[in-house]
Amino acid sequence: MARVPEEANQTADEQPATASGPGRVLIAIYAIFAVGATSRAAVQIATRFDEAPFPYVLSAFAAVVYLLATFALARKGIGWWRVALAACSVELAGVLIVGTLSVFDTAAFPDAAVWSNFGMGYLFIPLVLPVVGLLWLRKTHPSTAAGITRTPR
Repeated sequence: MARVPEEANQTADEQPATASGPGRVLIAIYAIFAVGATSRAAVQIATRFDEAPFPYVLSAFAAVVYLLATFALARKGIGWWRVALAACSVELAGVLIVGTLSVFDTAAFPDAAVWSNFGMGYLFIPLVLPVVGLLWLRKTHPSTAAGITRTPR
């Protein structure tokens, strides 16, 4: 049987948050990207959507992902941890897929999106950020942080 120590019975509010320590810097960077991507997408869609609708919609999608990651990383509990995990995973997949498409199908990207060329327009931070986020989430997983250990049967 699995051995679960007393700490495992902690409530979500008592568990360490992803927003502690280096997580605060991560949240700040995500917030900056959320504001930047939202602003960029809003201007692009409002002023020249007909020029490059696909990249502009992708920028709006990236903005939603950044907003979701920002809020989820700032919250406590396993539910928010899972939302942050999903947001960072979608972000990494998006950067890799959109980055690859934008390199090999330049016609589909007449104007840049946040994730095009693997985030080159943003110093490749969109490529590195989800990796750092996923590593931080691994470190702050509620069961790990609570000291839950599983012993082999």
